[in-house]
Amino acid sequence: MTIQLAIVLSFLGGLLLLPFGAFLFKQFTIQVEDGTAAIVTTFGRWQKTLDQPGLHLYPRRAWPWVKVKPISLKRDFRHYEEIHVNDRSGTTVVIDVWIELSIAAPEKALFRVDNFEAALQSLLTNSTASILGNFEFQQILSNRSELGRLLKEDIREETSRWGLEIELVFISKLSLLPDVAQQLFDTVAARLDKARVDIEEAGRLEAAQLDAETSATIAGLVAEAQGQYALAVGSAYARLGKNQELLSAYRELYELSLMKPQRTVAFRGFADQEIKALDAAMAVPNIFDHIPIHGNRASGLHAVERDEHKS
Repeated sequence: MTIQLAIVLSFLGGLLLLPFGAFLFKQFTIQVEDGTAAIVTTFGRWQKTLDQPGLHLYPRRAWPWVKVKPISLKRDFRHYEEIHVNDRSGTTVVIDVWIELSIAAPEKALFRVDNFEAALQSLLTNSTASILGNFEFQQILSNRSELGRLLKEDIREETSRWGLEIELVFISKLSLLPDVAQQLFDTVAARLDKARVDIEEAGRLEAAQLDAETSATIAGLVAEAQGQYALAVGSAYARLGKNQELLSAYRELYELSLMKPQRTVAFRGFADQEIKALDAAMAVPNIFDHIPIHGNRASGLHAVERDEHKS
């Protein structure tokens, strides 16, 4: 009975010692999770950084002045919303910035800066205002990736001192204040209206120029046609020179037209199949100077003489 009681008491004692043993084991070891670093400090001063996953034996951890602080090394992100900046023209632009980062040096992130979250936001806000102030709104809108790269390069040196590694900076959203957006809309509308007026004016000038060029071309063609017509008429009269009777009648008609101003000679035309009145009017009198005048007139030719004073 005594032996059994001893066994039971020993078992119970072992069960009681298990939590105590686990407590002592925990006090002398440090467990590091994957993607995490453990910062060991003594009296608030950095002593050691454990960044290898697993269980690390560290007996000094049992002392009350030794502290262990886990720091995540995984990629993290921050989203800073509604950062107000002025572009090169002074237009207020509201942007959201997406930033991806990780802690490269845990001891620096813990001791080099009091609060790297607030410091990072302040640094990024100042850098955004400084860089985007050199660009117009349209340039910011169309080059967000490039501007994100410039922001990343601008804050890299300072964040490296804090133990941070900036992997990506991206302008995720871009907008304008309502009154600024209305002003920009009015400006764009005015530019479009001016462009419309300029296009219409350019079209009018081009149409006028085309009309003038067309008129000049037509005038040249008309002049050339008239010249050809005169040559054709002259050629026709040269052929008519063989008809002496007709030429004599025309010569007499021409002499009647040279009479006194108070007398009028009306030409009523030639007979059928003879020369037209218009062609006769365009004849050059000089071609008949060497032709003798005959007494007979051409058939169908009539001249009426009227004394203007007697009318």
